[in-house]
Amino acid sequence: MALSVPDQLTQLDAARQLVLADSALYPQIVHGILPIVGANARLELRRWGADFLAETFASPVLALQEKERLSIGILQTLRELLEQPAQDNSVVKSAIQAAASIYSLVFRYTISNPHDSATWDRMAAIKSNIFRRWDTALGGVRVCCIKFVQRVVQVQTPGVIADPRRSEQNEVSLALVPRDHPLIPPARLEPEALGLLDRLLNVFHEDTSARSDAIVVNATLNCLGTLIRTRPNVANRIISAILNFDPLKQTKSPMTPKMKVQIKSMERTTRAVLLNVLRRNENGPFANRIRQYIDRLAQARFDVSDDGSRKRPLPSEPTDGLDNAKRMRLDAEIPGRPPFPPLPPGPVSHAQLFTLTGDKGLTSFDVTQLPIDLVVRITLPLLHRIEQSALNFAVDAVRSRYNGLKKAQAAAQSQAPPQALGDDEEDYEPNFEPTEAQVLNKTSNLPPEDPLPLPPDLALGPFKLPQPPPLTAGETEQIGKGTISRVFSMMSVLDDPSTAKRQKPGLNRLAGSNYDRDAWMTVITRLATRASAGLEEEDMSDDEEEESTGAVAKQTPKPTLSDGIRETLWKFIIEDFRSRISIAISWLSEEWFNDRVQLQSWETQKLKKRPPRQNYEKWMLKVLDSILPFLDAKDKVLIRFLSEIPALDGKVVDRVKGLARDPERVTLAANALYYLVLVRPPVHDICADALEDLWRNYEDAKTAAGKLLRKVRPELFEEDKPNKPLTPLPANNNIKTPPPSQSKEGLPSASLQQEGVPATPNPVAAAG
Repeated sequence: MALSVPDQLTQLDAARQLVLADSALYPQIVHGILPIVGANARLELRRWGADFLAETFASPVLALQEKERLSIGILQTLRELLEQPAQDNSVVKSAIQAAASIYSLVFRYTISNPHDSATWDRMAAIKSNIFRRWDTALGGVRVCCIKFVQRVVQVQTPGVIADPRRSEQNEVSLALVPRDHPLIPPARLEPEALGLLDRLLNVFHEDTSARSDAIVVNATLNCLGTLIRTRPNVANRIISAILNFDPLKQTKSPMTPKMKVQIKSMERTTRAVLLNVLRRNENGPFANRIRQYIDRLAQARFDVSDDGSRKRPLPSEPTDGLDNAKRMRLDAEIPGRPPFPPLPPGPVSHAQLFTLTGDKGLTSFDVTQLPIDLVVRITLPLLHRIEQSALNFAVDAVRSRYNGLKKAQAAAQSQAPPQALGDDEEDYEPNFEPTEAQVLNKTSNLPPEDPLPLPPDLALGPFKLPQPPPLTAGETEQIGKGTISRVFSMMSVLDDPSTAKRQKPGLNRLAGSNYDRDAWMTVITRLATRASAGLEEEDMSDDEEEESTGAVAKQTPKPTLSDGIRETLWKFIIEDFRSRISIAISWLSEEWFNDRVQLQSWETQKLKKRPPRQNYEKWMLKVLDSILPFLDAKDKVLIRFLSEIPALDGKVVDRVKGLARDPERVTLAANALYYLVLVRPPVHDICADALEDLWRNYEDAKTAAGKLLRKVRPELFEEDKPNKPLTPLPANNNIKTPPPSQSKEGLPSASLQQEGVPATPNPVAAAG
């Protein structure tokens, strides 16, 4: 089933991340994507492919020799992308950038291979296609064409030869081409380059309307700076053309903001190019002319920008009123500030007291809806910008309102009759006459004489957040996966501890105390192994109940959060297993240790009928199966992995022995087994039997395995022992471990290693 375009783009982005991490994968990825991103592919795939090719050949990490080999294979693809009828500007721009990067590489290849005319014909077709677009394309494509033309001029003109004895280290130029070259004769290429240079310089001599595109002028100036530095034979022609160019010529036409920006951009680029030339050779033939040109350019820029200052200056009188000292005779009234609206009749609230505007929209707006941090961000800049006089005027207005309210309330209370206090009681008890003590008691219960009643205090009790709703199993799993992905995404931004100076902490070190990548990996591995230790027993209880009732037990355990962490950790290691093999060893060591502790606890307590699940063997074999297909004959990762993991068994040896199926990796399998024979005594006999099996049953491995087996079991090669015939072992295509041989004590040698625990207390075996 064909993948959709988004899925293909996702896989292509993953391939790009691989080559960015390891530049050695560039050849494999480039050759693999060419059929996918060709001219007949979808537009999205063509865009991605053109961008990737342009990025690849502009990358500084890819070796020059490798770039030259790859450039020959992409010429046909670039030609098809440029000659396609339905053109896309993004694809065309990236294809031209890639062509500009590989032109010098193809030129060098053609110098060394004068009979490969097909390759140079493809490059010539690409060059002709780009030249046809130069004057008619849009701005972005035209800029890329200018860059390509600059590369062609730089290659097809004579350069400086640093070392004639080593032509591969010299810059690619016409000086490296023999005069009798059949494909690229110098007598034809140099006039072509000079003609292209004249077309580049023609942008400075065009009329005003044609030169209005400042982007093209700036791109040309930036490319000419490189030619001035690398090609002294054409530098004088380029500098003369720049000195005759006046970027401020458009000031005669009506100036628009866009035109001002274009003129300023061209003027700054021209000045930067000339200052760079002057800095490299202050005593050159054009030094005085360049200084004069820069001074004249600065004066012209000042004249253009000074047009606004030649207008009549602003009047010195204040704009908000007339100056009393100078206009006393006019008897003009100084306009005062607008009066504030009066307070409404009746009781007045705090908001009404401090409101000094008559706008109904502002007075009806509830400020309490705004968060306090937003109010602070708005208020502080306003207080800094407000005039002191305006602030004082507003404060005086609020103060006068407050004093007026205070006086009005005092006057109203002094004029109120005291009999008014008992009117309510007289309505209910007309025959009751209150005494003087009762009147005083009611008077003392009255509120204090405060013109502005304060709001009553709110009695707030202790606030407690409600309990969150319980999470379902699916939500818990989803949140756990998100946390795991965020932790692993942080690994890419942390420093690699192998590249930094590390101090040896000694025996008293603490795991995960440096807050680097190793520390986070320690946390992740222990979350995967120890966090859920013992909790899997609850998941296994249902299986036990089914067994007790006669039902069939489940064969596949339920996935847990720890399994999700293990799966993500396995993918992280496999992405770059050569540099992350130490993480795999640390993780598997934690798994082995956790399995031993859980098994020992189960044997001691016997709380469950079924022993705890063992995870070490499963994930160790999964890691091993993932890295075996990508190992080459000289890879040392396998030997390190097998020597440092805490436990080995026959399954691991079978997989290592399976490498002998590939004739190129026979030596790798034999060396790995021999190393285990030397450094891991618990699996000595198993690995020796595997070596003997390779020697007997694998024709390609007979030489490599025999050389090592002679050191391990020399008795097999002694011809004077008739009691030990060399009976060949039966060939086994499944490569299973042969039956364990009997040791001197009569015990099977395979029993020395059961689940990674040595049969006898041997310090060397424990170290294995």
